[in-house]
Order: sequence, then C-alpha cells, then structure tokens
Amino acid sequence: MSVYPNAAGTAAADAADPSLCAPLPVLGRDVTVPLVTGGEVTYAALDYAASAPALQRVWDDVAAYAPYYGSVHRGAGYLSQLSTDLFENSRAVVHEFLGCRDGDQVVFTRSTTDSLNLLAAALPAGCEVFVFETEHHASLLPWRNARVTYLDAPRTPGEAVRTLEHALAGRDPYGPALVCVTGASNVTGEVWPVRELAAAAHAHGARIVLDAAQLAPHHPLSVEELDVDWVAFSGHKLYAPFGSGVLAGRADWLREAEPYLAGGGASRTVARRADGGVEVEWHTTAARHEAGSPNVIGVYSIAAACKALTEAGFDRLVARERHLIAKVREGLAEVPEVRLLSLFGDDAPRVGVLSFVVDGWNSSHFAAALSAEYGIGVRDGLFCAHPLVRTLLGSDPQDVGECGAPEAGPGEKSLNAIRVSFGAGTPDEHVERFVRAVKELVRDGAQWKYRTEDGRCVPDRG
Repeated sequence: MSVYPNAAGTAAADAADPSLCAPLPVLGRDVTVPLVTGGEVTYAALDYAASAPALQRVWDDVAAYAPYYGSVHRGAGYLSQLSTDLFENSRAVVHEFLGCRDGDQVVFTRSTTDSLNLLAAALPAGCEVFVFETEHHASLLPWRNARVTYLDAPRTPGEAVRTLEHALAGRDPYGPALVCVTGASNVTGEVWPVRELAAAAHAHGARIVLDAAQLAPHHPLSVEELDVDWVAFSGHKLYAPFGSGVLAGRADWLREAEPYLAGGGASRTVARRADGGVEVEWHTTAARHEAGSPNVIGVYSIAAACKALTEAGFDRLVARERHLIAKVREGLAEVPEVRLLSLFGDDAPRVGVLSFVVDGWNSSHFAAALSAEYGIGVRDGLFCAHPLVRTLLGSDPQDVGECGAPEAGPGEKSLNAIRVSFGAGTPDEHVERFVRAVKELVRDGAQWKYRTEDGRCVPDRG
C-alpha cells in the first residue's frame, strides 16, 4: 500500500544527497533573542506547523509588486488591470502547482479553516460527512450542519482504509456523501494513505476533500493523481504568511451552492424587481465565492511560494527534510524519558512534524525552558487536535484540555504535548541545538524558575 502521495517523487528523493540542498532563505533567519540566563542567541524557529516563516523569495516578489497594487477586476486604470492579471495568473499558478484537472476551480480564501467552511456551506442537501477523529479542528468541526460520522483513530494506514470502507458500506447509497481526511497529521507528521482513501470513497459513491495544510509545504501533490475531489491549504504554512488560503477542486457543488459571502464580485448582475425586491444573478466561476475586495498580496504570495518550491525542487527538499527528521528522531531516542507520539509506528513516512512528552515534565514548562534558556520556539498544547492528542496520550476522551497549557505547575501531569516542526528554511544547527537542549533539560533540569501566568508557564522574573 502506498502512503506517499507521489511515489515517484519520493523515490527520487531517496537517491538525492541531502547535503546538496541548503536551507531556503527565509525571513528571520538572523534574528537574535535574549536568554534569561544572559546574552543572546539566533532564534531557532521550530514551529513551522503553526506558521512557517516567509521565504525571502516570496517577500522580495511581494515587495516588488506592492508599489503597483490596485483593485482587481472591473478597474479601467493601468494598475488595476495589472493587478487583475497578476491575481488571475496566480490562480493559474496554483492550479498547476496542485496538479488540478481541467475544469477544476481554484477559489481563494483566508485559510484552510475558511476553505473547509466554504465547502461545508456548499454541501448538497442531505449530505453525509465522514471524518476521522484524528483531524485538526479545521477539518473536524465545519460539518456540524450535516450528518456527520466520526471515525475512530486507526493504528495503521491499512486500518484507516478498512475503517472508512466499513463506514461507507452502511450509508445511504443514493445520497451525497463527503469524506474529509488530512494529508499529513499536524500532531505526528505521519502521511496518510490519501490515494487509497480516495479510491474507497469513490467506490462507495462518496467524494473526498484533502486537508493539505501540513502536506503541501513538505511534499509535491497532485489532485489528479491522488484522485481527490478537493484540496485545501493555507498560505501561512506554505511560506507565504499573508492571510490567504485555497480551496481547489470540482466545480459543480461550488457552482450550485449559494455564494459563501453575498456581495460585490460574487454577483454578475443585480436589478430591482417590480415587487420592490432585488434580483441577483451570481457568477458560476470561482468569483461566486470570492465576494468583496480580495487579498491580492496574499494570493500573489501563495503563487510566489508555489513557484519558489517548484524551482527549488521538491525531491531535494524532501530528501533534506528526511535528513532533519532522522537527526531529531535519533537524538530523542537517546533520552529514555522522551516518548514520541505516533499512530502508525516508527516506520511510517512523515513530514517534519513530531510531538512528544517528557516524563516528569509539564509540557508548558518544558517548552518555556526551551524558549527562555535556549532561544528555541516550539509549540505545546493539544495543537487544535484535541481528540487525537487525547487518544495518543491514553487519556479519557472527556478529560478537560485546552489548546494552550492548563493550570498546572512545573512537574505536574499535563494533558498537553510538545511539538517540534521544521521545513525548507531550517538549518541543521537549529535541530541540533534542539536535541542538545532536550538532553540537557532532562539531565540537569531548568536553570531558571518558572510560574504559571494566564494558563501558561513563563520565566519568573520577580
């Protein structure tokens, strides 16, 4: 069973030499931060899964365009026409980057969350939705107005496919249905068997949407090859943090649905009726769901990131990321107190996202010490994937937990975990410093005192 979305690409990556691919230049790579123990250090940004830094290439492209910014569509001025061309060309770039089919629409949104809520609003009447409990809240929660079946966390890729097939076999065979699945987990980094899940969905008359927020920045993907119906992702995880996202895929449900937002841009014509009301003809293109003045800078930044990643060569980027993943995993394996969280096991293919807990440590305390004493930025909490993290930690599904740290002091048990994540802009030194810091904190303890403030562990400077 193939769990990689592009087997040919990953096979080529295996043969590549990681040393040939240097980190891509990103903003903030030379930023220094103060340490509570004195002095400063270059900041190690290891929270890519939340928001990746902007690629220098993206920033440069946006800066070059910014003086020429104008309103898009319908403007007669030169800057408006230039911006319209740039906006629509960006749509074509994203279409190609995603390997979309002829006829697929690319709709620009604010984020992955916005994209999936848009699709949820476009579901046909009576649609059933099937979603694993392992999803990020962005793909777990938008379907509340539909009939939703939540599937238990599988422990192997094969079990994921079998679980979905079993659930779909019991549905109404004549009604519309949608499966929502992640491409790569934002908690474990494990890559899901997307192609096989798509085949299972289609065999039972269902459609499938892929949450590629964590997959698109790390791996090449093709909507056509994976045979998914839609894909959603965010610019801020694709090295383009300017508040834009994408929903791309089949046009029919989107074309038949009421506009996601009603307003200018979504409407083709508006006229008063004899009874005093308003008659509206809506666009049938992607514009139908892009009402209002669009985020041209955000859209262009996504296109710039797509071009930069493609030109850098995904095979080389994947190979280098595997090199970094191996460094982290091998280093943490030398610390008995550290337990990596995983659904599919050690051999599962993954992107640069790993979560773990440390015996004897509150996760918020550990993350605070990494930041304050080593200049390392990671994430602690439940990562907006509460059911999955609770399952991985073996806690009761009803236990209380929040995205941030709970009211627990250093050393107290916490439902939260620690997540380290990295990508195309991460130098070896950052992951090496992280591994060294974990070993020192476990061996020697924190050098500073910490306290809980507003639910988070912070250095005590009193």
